[in-house]
Amino acid sequence: MTDHRTRIRRTMVERDAELAIVDEALDQLTGPGPDAGGALLAFSGPAGLGKTTLLAELRRRAHARSCTVLAARGGEQEQSQPFHVARQLIQPQLAGTSEQELRAALGGWYSIVGPALGLCAPEQGPPPDPQGLRDGLDWVLTHLVVKRAPVALVLDDAHWADPESLSWLAAFAPRAEHLPLLLVVAYRPDELPAHADAFRTLPGRAGQAPLPLAPLTPAAVAALVREALGDHADDAFCKEAWAVTTGNPFEAVELTAKVRGRGLRPVEENAPQLADLAAAQRGSGLVARLERLGPSTVRFAWACAVLGTAIPQDIAARVAALGTEEAAGATTRLRDARILSAAGTTSDHEPETGLEFVHPLIATAIYRAIPDALRVALHGKAAAAVVDAGLGSSAAARHLLETHPENDPWVVRTLREAAGENLRAGAPDAARRQLARALREPPDFDERVAVLYELGCASLLTEPANTVNHLRAALAEPFDDPTLRQGIVIRLAQVLAHSDRLAEASESLAREIARTPDVRARLRLQSEQFMWDAFNAAETDSPARSRRLTRLADRLTGRDLTERYVIALRAWDACLRGEPVDVVLHHAGRVLERPFSWAHEDRGFEVPVLAAMVHMYADRPGRAEELFEAGTAEFERQGWRGAHLSFAYSLRAYIRYRRGRLVEAEELARSGLRLAERVGRRTPVHWYAIAILLTTLLARGRVDEAWELAREHEFGAPFPAAVVFPDSQTVYAELLLARGEVRAAVAELEAVDRRLTPRGIQNPAWCPWQLHLARAVAADDPQRARTLAADAVRRARAFGAPSAIGQALRVAAEVAAPQDRTELLREAVTLLSASPAGYELARALAALGYGLRDADLLTAAVVTARECGADGLVEEATEILTGMGGALPAAPPRADWVTEEEIRAADLAVRSEKEPEPATPDWVLSAACRKLGTDRSGLRAALEAFARSST
Repeated sequence: MTDHRTRIRRTMVERDAELAIVDEALDQLTGPGPDAGGALLAFSGPAGLGKTTLLAELRRRAHARSCTVLAARGGEQEQSQPFHVARQLIQPQLAGTSEQELRAALGGWYSIVGPALGLCAPEQGPPPDPQGLRDGLDWVLTHLVVKRAPVALVLDDAHWADPESLSWLAAFAPRAEHLPLLLVVAYRPDELPAHADAFRTLPGRAGQAPLPLAPLTPAAVAALVREALGDHADDAFCKEAWAVTTGNPFEAVELTAKVRGRGLRPVEENAPQLADLAAAQRGSGLVARLERLGPSTVRFAWACAVLGTAIPQDIAARVAALGTEEAAGATTRLRDARILSAAGTTSDHEPETGLEFVHPLIATAIYRAIPDALRVALHGKAAAAVVDAGLGSSAAARHLLETHPENDPWVVRTLREAAGENLRAGAPDAARRQLARALREPPDFDERVAVLYELGCASLLTEPANTVNHLRAALAEPFDDPTLRQGIVIRLAQVLAHSDRLAEASESLAREIARTPDVRARLRLQSEQFMWDAFNAAETDSPARSRRLTRLADRLTGRDLTERYVIALRAWDACLRGEPVDVVLHHAGRVLERPFSWAHEDRGFEVPVLAAMVHMYADRPGRAEELFEAGTAEFERQGWRGAHLSFAYSLRAYIRYRRGRLVEAEELARSGLRLAERVGRRTPVHWYAIAILLTTLLARGRVDEAWELAREHEFGAPFPAAVVFPDSQTVYAELLLARGEVRAAVAELEAVDRRLTPRGIQNPAWCPWQLHLARAVAADDPQRARTLAADAVRRARAFGAPSAIGQALRVAAEVAAPQDRTELLREAVTLLSASPAGYELARALAALGYGLRDADLLTAAVVTARECGADGLVEEATEILTGMGGALPAAPPRADWVTEEEIRAADLAVRSEKEPEPATPDWVLSAACRKLGTDRSGLRAALEAFARSST
């Protein structure tokens, strides 16, 4: 974007300090050596103090230093047009690039950022989330900066930038110092809108302070007057010029132009006339001066004011109802009157982009002078003109937002089209504004329900309470479209569930199920209800729901996506209830016989996540990771980089934790938490991220750090209404237990019992609350501790996953009578050595080695704990080992890949029917199980997957 001004000064007065800072920043940007780099500059000041002139000079100096200049300007009339500023910055740099070249240059970001930047039409399918889109814009701008360095990015009138562009740039700005990028903004501090809150502190976050521009002194105004009118201008005349302009540079320059135009001699006797001349530059004086140019010129000026910036002359002519010659004449008269700027005079380096007002103050004054009714009508004409010019419904929508409702179907249709484009382009707030306006038009009776539904979809992420109202209003309308009705009910349940109102979500689906005669439609609704019930931690009749789900799922064949969702929920329910692991994997296998999308437009991602997670609990974490990698890739392709990606990172961290890869688990968990912080604290995704990171830190022996993290993020009661795994309250109790707060831990764990047991959730692989409670009460009530541990062992054996049984046996040994411990621990070590649970194996080895005073077992515990990154366990086991006189084992280089020896051992185990002897674990096979991510029974499938990935 280029903003055109008449006779922009190359020499500015009393801006030497600002220009010195500009030169210093440009020198740093373009200079050689290690000190070269980017910076952020912010100039602030009221209208007319020369911000635009200063930025124009900055651009000129940047060009002179061979910088690439990206320039944009906010527009008072364009604030509701999403990504208006972003397009000005980036589109010119990609002009003339073919679609094939754009796809190659932008890679996977093409379909995500292309629609927002106006480079391509939005594709059908789910839109990117706002965070994913901002990440894409970050990538595009960073790529441009690196490719075309050094770069100066200049944003003028930032107070009028659209919210989408402004929030993106505010978040990106601190990166400037780490790139060959000088980012410069100018704004009026008193006119920053509410959506610019993040922008207000932007300069401070980047280590700079905004540079306020001061009014000119009398001497500076005198210098301007004498430069324009001659050195003979006397002191009294110059002093009066300063007084009537209050040192405003724009007004001073305009005043001298009018003095020169009037032929007025710059002497003291003419000084009294300056006040009237100055008044003609603003407000009513400017309007009166415009009216003297004639009615057609006034209409053309009004049309330009309505259209905003970069005004196409032909469209302005149509809005003003002028012919081509009349419009050309009006343009000339407005330029001569210094209302419109003369084209092509701002910079030799920047192309003409349309008509512009000489200054935004003039545009604002003219716009506000248009009679209200006429201004509304002109916006309506502008909307039609831009559509007819091929600029699209999105360009028309900003004008339609300014019109009055007239029951016009074209207005509703245009606003719906624009909202659809903006929603798919990643601008839901803009879509919401447009649909709300369409609803007020109002739409025809048959169209009203669809508009309400679309409005609910647009406000889903930003205004969940309003979304519920819109969707319930849609359902209250009398309409006969069962497909639309089903979509509304499913969307309503989704927003209720995401607002932690899971019971209401289930109830809304139940009501619709009862009135739905079509069998397939009813099944779809049932699948949604089963899903939200599964996530409702306060579900009142979980066993009955499980029975219904079992009866339904067991007779389905998986012929379509809905049936596969129901079967996946059956697998998850079986896992929570502790049904045999073979049953769980059987149902999961039925679901995954065909590809299972995580980013289906009409479905949530929750059920695919559950289908993956059952593999982790069933000692197939390698398969779970494989599914999560595919799902994460889908999220990234769709531009879902907020809650979706946070869930993916956090749950992948949990899988790594269960495999005993604690260092990697912590890294992933922290990545998930960073993304969750963008979504908001105490949201479901935040609970997941914190619970998993706390679990990992405890396993690594960093109890104090975990406690500080929990306090920082307010992790504790009240716990969420939605099911979280690992269970939040259980994790909190484990943290209390690690800190020695036994009584508080017992209270929390007994509360978990009261919550989960009535629901029939009995699987200690999913929630080992019994094991933690057994440890907590062992000192005061050993019999209760042994009963709890024995019941956990029984439940784990019923489920059948070796890691769950091994963990339960280890804790049972910890609370058992001394004479019973060795047998329990031997079995735990045997089972865990043929499982993927490296951390649990290390704990069992340490316990058995300590009990037997066996240096070899303790050495194995130290080595395994080191491989896991369980630093606390390493320290504990090492102290015991050295205290027995044992040698501290060297740290052998760890091979994260599966060795040939381990492959042979795994292959032999697959072909052998013989189970391992309890006293002789096969440590090579044990390493293979951990690295392949499976227990012994899953080795065949794991080896096949490994072979496929190796080819």
